[in-house]
Amino acid sequence: MQAFLISFGVIFVAELGDKSQLMALAFATRYRPLPILVGITIATALVHAVSVLVGVVIGGRLPTDAIKVVAGLAFLGFAAWTWRGDTLDDDDQARVERTGRSAVVAASVAFFLAELGDKTMLATITLATTHGALGTWLGSTLGMVAADALAILLGAYLGARLPERAIRIGATAAFVVFGLVLVVEGLRG
Repeated sequence: MQAFLISFGVIFVAELGDKSQLMALAFATRYRPLPILVGITIATALVHAVSVLVGVVIGGRLPTDAIKVVAGLAFLGFAAWTWRGDTLDDDDQARVERTGRSAVVAASVAFFLAELGDKTMLATITLATTHGALGTWLGSTLGMVAADALAILLGAYLGARLPERAIRIGATAAFVVFGLVLVVEGLRG
């Protein structure tokens, strides 16, 4: 229980204002909140499971610089994709609205890449070196999901009030910034 509470608190606070929380806000302006939250939960559970395993097995040694560069380049790709925009025919739109699978997949992939080498991943690895694996995994995963849920609520509110073009420009700019920051961090490291 102690590992859960410590991990929840540390990761919740670390996630406030983090790039993935800002991504949650951007995604929520385009998609329904529940599929985004499901995607975040899937990605977070996977990344934090790996983080805990790494923390337990090798005690915090992970070459994150190369991972940051690759993730940064992927974000620049997401920026180009977002800027270009996608078009859905009526059948595609109905499927997205009915199932939400596209939003879940988009959020899962984006958040998985965003979290590789991120401070919350490194914090989870560090916590796992000294605390219980299961409590650390559950606490860190739920702490991040809770922080991102706040951003999703704000994004859903803004999405109903902003024009599509403004949302696309803002999301593109966010992906460019995140991508460049990750590449620079990876190359500096």
